[in-house]
Amino acid sequence: MGRNRISRREFLYMGALFVGGLSLSPWQRLLLLPEFPKADRLGRVIGGRVSIKARPDIDSQDVGLVFDDDIVPWYREIVGSRPLWYNQRFVETEGGYIYAPNLQPVRNLPNIPVEELIQPGGFWVEVTVPYVDLVMENPPPRSPWLKNTNTPRLYYSQIMFVDQIKKNEDGNILYRVVEKYGTFGDRFWAPGEAFRIITQEELMPINPEVEDKKVVVDLTHQTLSCYEADTEVYFCRVSTGDKFDAEGNPVDEWSTPIGGHSIWRKLVSVHMTGGTTGGGYDLPGIGWTTLFSGNGVAVHSTFWHNSFGVPRSHGCVNAQPEDAQWIFRWTVPEVPYDSGDITISGQASTKVHVVEN
Repeated sequence: MGRNRISRREFLYMGALFVGGLSLSPWQRLLLLPEFPKADRLGRVIGGRVSIKARPDIDSQDVGLVFDDDIVPWYREIVGSRPLWYNQRFVETEGGYIYAPNLQPVRNLPNIPVEELIQPGGFWVEVTVPYVDLVMENPPPRSPWLKNTNTPRLYYSQIMFVDQIKKNEDGNILYRVVEKYGTFGDRFWAPGEAFRIITQEELMPINPEVEDKKVVVDLTHQTLSCYEADTEVYFCRVSTGDKFDAEGNPVDEWSTPIGGHSIWRKLVSVHMTGGTTGGGYDLPGIGWTTLFSGNGVAVHSTFWHNSFGVPRSHGCVNAQPEDAQWIFRWTVPEVPYDSGDITISGQASTKVHVVEN
């Protein structure tokens, strides 16, 4: 998720500072959340160089260009035309239409930060603005995702842990955000208003009195269903790995394993790393992670694509943040708030059935 370039908005902003003879230190820049478009719903560009189309049709005329991390108004989502592709959705924005999988749905919901830790040791937070830039407390960077960027950044829906708070001379409240699990040891400071505090109630189990629960992941239709006995109580579209031969056997390490599994660990947030240079991944702040197979196959929140319904993962089950959180709360075991982590063995957890129809 490293970033090598700045957006047009940042370029104009930096140019204005230069012309005015101003020079902001990283700590000063940290205090400034960007000016995002004024709209109830927004989209963050996640497809590199992305065209704005005159009509909701991939073959229509290009009327504009946007780039990674540009933020655009999300007026409405409609069905358009992209032949031979599963996803036919487009988003109407200023001046035209953008193919929906190239936009992460986001909002700009700044918060009133707290001035002291509200839980002994710290508390969990979720990013509620399109993105927030970070300043590293303990350089040099250790995590691979930081090695190719001069502007470390967190995105809407990522989850981190706050273990320190401070106020600067101007009264701005800064949170120190860290990762508790899978961490490489990097620590950051960021404006507290970018983060919503996750409450203990948000981890409370859903329908804990029901004992007969199971999750079914359908690789053919790229869906996930939650059942209480034979009644489906939740449904969502997901993205899994898809490397199988004609008999349904996995053909590489990025396959989502077919068969019956038991949830063995759940974490509010974890740093996920896997694969090798050029074919791997390194992702911080992955929320609502429910591990059910091997050392790293999980249902988890996803912020880096919006192609649910199409295989896109390295073997995990990618879900939209609200879906991943519901599944996290509904499945057994329950996760304590303070640790945000639990490991279980034996048969006392919800079963996950990965099927191919």
